[in-house]
Amino acid sequence: MSEGIRAGLKGSDALVIAIRRLRAAKVDAPQRDARKLLAGALNMSTDRIALALPDVLDAQAADRYESAIVDRARRQPVSMILGKRAFFGREFVVTKDVLDPRPETETLVEMALSAPFAHVLDLGTGTGCILLSLLAERLDATGVGADISLSACAVAKENSMRLNLNGRTRIIQSDWYNLVEGPFDQIVANPPYVTTEQMVALVPEVRDWDPALALCAGDDGLTAYRSITAAVMQHLAQDGRLIAEIGPAQARAVTQMFERAGLQNVHVAADLDGRDRVVIGHRIAHNIA
Repeated sequence: MSEGIRAGLKGSDALVIAIRRLRAAKVDAPQRDARKLLAGALNMSTDRIALALPDVLDAQAADRYESAIVDRARRQPVSMILGKRAFFGREFVVTKDVLDPRPETETLVEMALSAPFAHVLDLGTGTGCILLSLLAERLDATGVGADISLSACAVAKENSMRLNLNGRTRIIQSDWYNLVEGPFDQIVANPPYVTTEQMVALVPEVRDWDPALALCAGDDGLTAYRSITAAVMQHLAQDGRLIAEIGPAQARAVTQMFERAGLQNVHVAADLDGRDRVVIGHRIAHNIA
């Protein structure tokens, strides 16, 4: 039986036990995760955790840390255990009902901020991290976040309120564009793009904890892009842009979908690891009938 974390242990000793247990559970970067979870148990920031290591854990902190390490050993993501995730310099509530925001998605936000916009639509909004990051950076913009999941909409609304953006944000339950009214001068999306076959090979933190609805997009991983591009011209204003995150091997297929939909100047942006990550397409004014 693994050694438990109990009241009376020094923080440093509890940390050693936690690292040992996470390493045995084959958790990637057990030292990093053990420190983050200890900080969460102590209600302090991770960068101050060294100050608490000589101190003895009280019963409540020990119980919280023990519970968190049990959950992490089951491969539950740290963000879900803590109920929050940092993204683009802000903190977002995360639950089992939404996709855990990934650092690579910040590439999409950066691309969206590279041109002016006043009214933005975020399809499959989830936590709302993309939409709310954009509105937080563009103080005169408004936006709509749409998600088919009512539970995801509730999370996005909570994040909007926590960031004091609810006055410029509307969150609606909608199957893609179904209940959306436009037009928008920018449409953004991080849709599901994992194939049915790829789902099996995902790490447990993703496969077993992220909602499948936000991950899997059929046998070829392109189902969502077909829905998004099929009606984009009905919702995108003249001179507007569609920006979508993609899987690393999907650039060519998604680029072709954008072009078939009538978008022009279609190009691909890479993430910080050099992988194709975002496709951007423009609706040119003179192509409007």
